[in-house]
Amino acid sequence: MSNESGSELKVARLRYAGGEQFIGESDSGHAVITGFAHDRSLSPSPMELLLISLGGCTGADVVSILQKKRQRVTGYEIEVRAERRAEHPRIYTRIEILHRVHGPAIDPKAVAHAVELSETKYCSVSAMLRASATITTRVEVLNEDDTA
Repeated sequence: MSNESGSELKVARLRYAGGEQFIGESDSGHAVITGFAHDRSLSPSPMELLLISLGGCTGADVVSILQKKRQRVTGYEIEVRAERRAEHPRIYTRIEILHRVHGPAIDPKAVAHAVELSETKYCSVSAMLRASATITTRVEVLNEDDTA
């Protein structure tokens, strides 16, 4: 669905599930439980989901770019660490993203370039969070023997 200016309109719908929990559903029909539960094992908080969204956004970009660069990624972990301010609203003020890429003969320069492109051009979540937080990245490339 587009609005008059041609920009894309997205809708999220949430249903109250009791306590402080909600079931959120995206336009694509995927559902997730979120909220502020005293039992933190019930669901991720909205702020935790934001960090997961950041990791997923930049990770998808990096994998796509590395595939175009003909880099064979056999494993990829992303760790997102963030600091929140103590006063309300408790926004993130500093975020560090660690990209750990595995594969045979992975070019560290290709990975660094892919991360930079995601950070500066493609990742919408990163662009939004950058308005209130300092985001830094680190890259670890773990080359594996191609005979395995």
